[in-house]
Amino acid sequence: MSKVNETTIREACNRLAEILIAKNNDYGNSVEEQFDEYGPMSIAIRLDDKLRRFKNLTIKSQDQMVSSEKPIDTLMDTAGYSILGLICLDKE
Repeated sequence: MSKVNETTIREACNRLAEILIAKNNDYGNSVEEQFDEYGPMSIAIRLDDKLRRFKNLTIKSQDQMVSSEKPIDTLMDTAGYSILGLICLDKE
């Protein structure tokens, strides 16, 4: 188990950056486009979806039909949406 320290924080942030870049490339700039159309609430909805998913994964993980998504993936997505939300809000 990793300890929370400067090294592990930087490693997690670097991993998140790589995931965000790859997903933004694969999915297009959908978060920013949705933000431009619907405003900050679009980020809140995406975060809420991911937090609900995380809760369900941690409560009922043995009953999940989609076994490929792990709680850590959902947390990375949540952090990613938060970062993208910061970028979108910063441009306003």
